[in-house]
Amino acid sequence: MSIPGTIAVIGAGQMGGGIAQVAAVAGLNVVVFDAFPGAVDKCKGVHRKSLSKFVEKQKITQADMDAALGRISYATELSAIAGAQWVVEAIVEDAKVKKDLFANLAAMFPADEVVLATNTSSISITEIAAAAGKASHRVVGMHFFNPVPLMALVEVIPGVQTSKEVVERTIALATKMGKTPLKANDRAGFISNRVLMPMINEAFYAWMEGVAEPDAIDGIMKLGCNFPMGPLRLADFIGLDTCVHIMNVLADGLNNDRYRACPLLKQLVTAGRLGDKTGRGVYEYPAK
Repeated sequence: MSIPGTIAVIGAGQMGGGIAQVAAVAGLNVVVFDAFPGAVDKCKGVHRKSLSKFVEKQKITQADMDAALGRISYATELSAIAGAQWVVEAIVEDAKVKKDLFANLAAMFPADEVVLATNTSSISITEIAAAAGKASHRVVGMHFFNPVPLMALVEVIPGVQTSKEVVERTIALATKMGKTPLKANDRAGFISNRVLMPMINEAFYAWMEGVAEPDAIDGIMKLGCNFPMGPLRLADFIGLDTCVHIMNVLADGLNNDRYRACPLLKQLVTAGRLGDKTGRGVYEYPAK
């Protein structure tokens, strides 16, 4: 199974940066593109800091770190990714934005061997692939989990149009990157969010209805179900706005309002309490 020489990662945020780091550590050449001012410079710093921690913990050597950093290049112009043999999109979780991008990528990469992968966590792969026109058979879901350098799973999701060869190549690449690829069908939320988001939502209902306070809800789920992180704390980590967005995708895609976000969750988002990234969500994070 052919492994690409160069992978392009579109989006230098937390997910895109993590994907790029894992690919580089696995020996692949990577170009990270992001047009947002300052995003690429921030990504460089995150890579150096993250890899340094792996060296400190003796997970990799200093030579490994230097080699990995040497395999990553950074770009603020989309034209810089033109020579890539594989593209992974990790931009905002917005169907229209993703579809516009994949229409451009299909034109930019006409060669049949170039795979166009999306890291979407909930949006239909079939819908994104349709925007790629004749290249739709080369579009596949490659859903990594945050934090990418630490999480083992990659959900591999073919759309209706995705060829069997592309699925096999995606599984091979994820394995090369040290991940465990597991295949899911193209249904709203796939597997992870189809199961996880209703649990998070129910935790918010339990809080709203006075069943227990957040510390107790999270503590019971951690100690009673052996979860490493309680559902409300996890929601803060994911981003409360992201949770609401995914729940809307589930409700619309499955045509079932039982997946709609809890009113308290939506209220916190309206108040700007989005979790870790704003310093306050369910809990407060003064350091941020």
